[in-house]
Amino acid sequence: MERTLEQFDDILRKCRDLFEKKTRDYGTAWRILRPSSLTDQLFIKAKRIRSIEEKGRQKVADSIESDFIGLVNYSLMALIQLELPEDAPLELNTDEALRFFDGKVVETKTLLEAKNHDYGEAWRDMRISSMTDLILMKLLRIKQIEENEGKTIASEGLDANYQDIINYAIFALIKLQEQKQNV
Repeated sequence: MERTLEQFDDILRKCRDLFEKKTRDYGTAWRILRPSSLTDQLFIKAKRIRSIEEKGRQKVADSIESDFIGLVNYSLMALIQLELPEDAPLELNTDEALRFFDGKVVETKTLLEAKNHDYGEAWRDMRISSMTDLILMKLLRIKQIEENEGKTIASEGLDANYQDIINYAIFALIKLQEQKQNV
């Protein structure tokens, strides 16, 4: 499990670096997005990954890895949006945005550690395509929760589903990284 945590940290550094650079370029323009719009953006990225997996080729040069990184970062943005009050300013300075980002990463990593302990790193035996499907399922669940105005009866809420998306995307990135190293 120690190796997984090191790989998680390595990938999160890349995700954070991209988030920071884009925040410096664009500010926090993503704050204008309603949670449902962030969900749709995540859905588009996950559908693209699945489409490429099924077709075995792509026509746009953006890599699947960049889409998985997008899933991580957009999910973290969604978690931040859920935490901030509606009257919070749209523009956050870079340091403040990174503080929120880092806080959500800590919460998500804690969940990963707990689940990875209980499931015994079962994800290592999964196919990346199954991770893509699980991400899409989580997004459909999120859409339904959003349609229900955030209310659930017996299910996890939005935050747990976004965290699961982050963790599955990171697992997929780890597996892709390991495949490249073995070639």
